[in-house]
Parts: sequence; C-alpha cells; structure tokens
Amino acid sequence: MDYLSILCGKEEAIPLYNQVVLCLQDITLLPELIEPIFREAGSLNEQLIDKFRFGLLRVQIYSEIHRNMDLEESQKMRYVSEMIERAIFGGLFIERENYVSE
Repeated sequence: MDYLSILCGKEEAIPLYNQVVLCLQDITLLPELIEPIFREAGSLNEQLIDKFRFGLLRVQIYSEIHRNMDLEESQKMRYVSEMIERAIFGGLFIERENYVSE
C-alpha cells in the first residue's frame, strides 16, 4: 500500500511523513517512533503542522472508506494515525464516528 500517497493527497510530502509511513508499514515501531515524531512535529511551522494534521486525517478517512476491503489494515491505519494525532494535538480533529454507513 502506498501510505505516502495517502498522507500527501495532492500535496507535496513533508519529511515527517516518512516516520509515519514506517509506523504504518510496521505498527510495532510506533512505541519507539512516537517521541521522535512528536519532537519533529513540534519544530514545524504553523503551515507545515496543519499540513501534517491533514495528512493524518486523510489516513483516517481512507481507512474508514476502505475498512470493508481489509478490516485489519484499516484498524491499524486508524490506530497509528489517531495515536500520533492525539499525542501531538491533544485530540482528534474529527472525533471518531462512523463516517461510512454500514
């Protein structure tokens, strides 16, 4: 799966996306990468931090839309993106609800 493409949408990649992609590829890396991701995010200017947050939101939306294709993958993507967003921003931009009807 092309996680970087999902994070970017139609925007250009930012270097911080690379660490998120590593976590999406291997969720077991999240515990050791959460702090470096947090620290790097703290050094971003306002425009880049907004871009980063929208990248995480794109992953959450993508995972919700495609959850019926691969539930385990969808849950992993959502978990990684939500944990990173909560750690950095203290909450979710959009609280979790069912975006797609059952």
